[in-house]
Amino acid sequence: MMKTRRAVSSPSPAGFGRTAITNNFSDRCSRRAGFTILELTISIALIGLVVLIILAALRLGHRSIESGEKKIEALERTRASFNIIDSQIQSFSALSYIDDMGVKKYYFIGKRALLQFSTNYSVWGGEKGYVVATYTVVSAENGKQVLYVTEHVVGMEQTRETKLFDQFDTIYFEYFYKDPTEETGNWVDEWTEEESIPNKIRIHFVEGSKDLTLIVPLRIRTSLTGKDEQ
Repeated sequence: MMKTRRAVSSPSPAGFGRTAITNNFSDRCSRRAGFTILELTISIALIGLVVLIILAALRLGHRSIESGEKKIEALERTRASFNIIDSQIQSFSALSYIDDMGVKKYYFIGKRALLQFSTNYSVWGGEKGYVVATYTVVSAENGKQVLYVTEHVVGMEQTRETKLFDQFDTIYFEYFYKDPTEETGNWVDEWTEEESIPNKIRIHFVEGSKDLTLIVPLRIRTSLTGKDEQ
């Protein structure tokens, strides 16, 4: 009896080639579909850089807003302080008192770093009657000069104090003196006349090379003889 042999077919070279090409293509596609560690690292670094830039811009904007608010607050405080000084000097009243020696004197004292006078305008609006206001310039530890104003009601010892300016390098007072025989007067940094009061008071606020001045005229001129001129 003869046995029939079954022919076993072997894979053709062409089929093997197609399989290898398909596998290589699938590998490339799988590699292109994902990110490598280097690409992820670069992406994270770029995102972090963008976030830092945004945060820096937001911080700069916040600081600019704060700086602007501080400048506005400082300007408003300066304007309010100028109004206080102007109103008090404009409301000057020539009150006098008798000292321990029995001599009649005015409350007015004018020096380079100190100004004292009587007025019917109080920094604290609740105060009634005439008050004696004293402006004093004091040097601070940071090299700036500070202007304080203190008040007390005439006949009372209780005083109140507040700070008006603290941002200027130099603050000082000047007083306009005019001799009756002269056509023009001049400014002095200390008032020594005992029988008259200056026509005007000038206050200097110096910051660097800038000199901001406030000139306030006195509405009344009074001599110790009792003759008043409005």
